[in-house]
Amino acid sequence: MITTRFAPSPTGPLHLGHAYAALFAERRAREAGGRFLLRIEDIDETRCRPEFTAAIFADLAWLGLVFETPVRVQSAHFGDYRGVLDQLAARGLLYPCFCTRADIARASRARTPDGAPLYPGTCRALPAERRAALLAAGTPHAFRLDMAAALAACPGPLSHHEAGRGQIPCHPERFGDVVLGRKDCPASYHLAVTHDDAIQGVTLVTRGEDLRPATDLHRLLQALMGWKAPQYAHHRLITDAGGARLAKRTGAAGLRTLGLTPAEIRARLGF
Repeated sequence: MITTRFAPSPTGPLHLGHAYAALFAERRAREAGGRFLLRIEDIDETRCRPEFTAAIFADLAWLGLVFETPVRVQSAHFGDYRGVLDQLAARGLLYPCFCTRADIARASRARTPDGAPLYPGTCRALPAERRAALLAAGTPHAFRLDMAAALAACPGPLSHHEAGRGQIPCHPERFGDVVLGRKDCPASYHLAVTHDDAIQGVTLVTRGEDLRPATDLHRLLQALMGWKAPQYAHHRLITDAGGARLAKRTGAAGLRTLGLTPAEIRARLGF
């Protein structure tokens, strides 16, 4: 049975891009007689708001989308993610990183596939005594995956199955030593989303084309943790009149402010 999910972050009102993603996932599940889940990805407690979570529920109901309950809310499961970090650390695959964003920007000009500065491995090479002293002093730190060690622990070459394209080779090394535990919470997007897809039994991950590169890293985490790999279907992005991807951070208009009915929104998006 196909299980899909729509997993927004409650940092603002849903826009047309969100509506497309939700309708796309729901249609794939419905046409296959499968399950459609909603997940609230609110690990960023500095930006996420309860009122936006409530608005997500209201907007999806307004669009006529029905999802299973109870809904998984990530902020209620920090202990789950911390447990994964503990397992990776016990295998020597994580290390604490005390660098600031400014430190990394000064030290690296290379970029990861998602546009972030490629971490140069500064804290991976810290002497054990220096690392212990920083931890004892309570210095803020993230936890990074030791990419070389992780690849060595991986059973073989990685690939993912993309709907309509078949098996695609994965190259997670392009991300370098990625953060899996943030300084402000015990998980990153990559860890939380991969963990939750696995434990919720998601068999088809539908998401925007902009997240396609992240699939390489997610397949590595799945292999390391023994999580079953889902299939993937990356869909087109909804853009504004200038061709830019709709995003909350750039002020994309909320669904209820467009003056359109749910039927008109569905038609405009091709549903």
